[in-house]
Amino acid sequence: MEKCAFRDQTCGLNALGSCAEVGAMIVSTTSSLENRRIKAYLGVVTGESIRGINLFRDFFARVRDVVGGRSRSYEKELRKAREEAFEQMLQSARELGADAILGIHWETEVVGEKQSALIVCVSGTAVSLEDR
Repeated sequence: MEKCAFRDQTCGLNALGSCAEVGAMIVSTTSSLENRRIKAYLGVVTGESIRGINLFRDFFARVRDVVGGRSRSYEKELRKAREEAFEQMLQSARELGADAILGIHWETEVVGEKQSALIVCVSGTAVSLEDR
């Protein structure tokens, strides 16, 4: 965890609360930033990850659902998918020359025959910020 450049609070990629700073890129679920002005809206940026879920993991996850407890293998796959999608979105914003991504929104879905694939999508608006 580290301090945000634009706010005196602790943020991080794992928290993904209202703000985070990842490298030089500021990311936020909000549509504006405190004490910062938007110079230009550069466009919507996205990231997607599709991960297959294997038969053995599914079987043991169902057993855990019946007896209770968390499915750590599913949590691990979800975390990987989230990180992949997030990195794709960051890369798209970097290519546009963005200083920040605002209005980040996450979607997760399980699809396929026997629900064999996990899809994670993230999107936001890439912006450039005025100098302080």
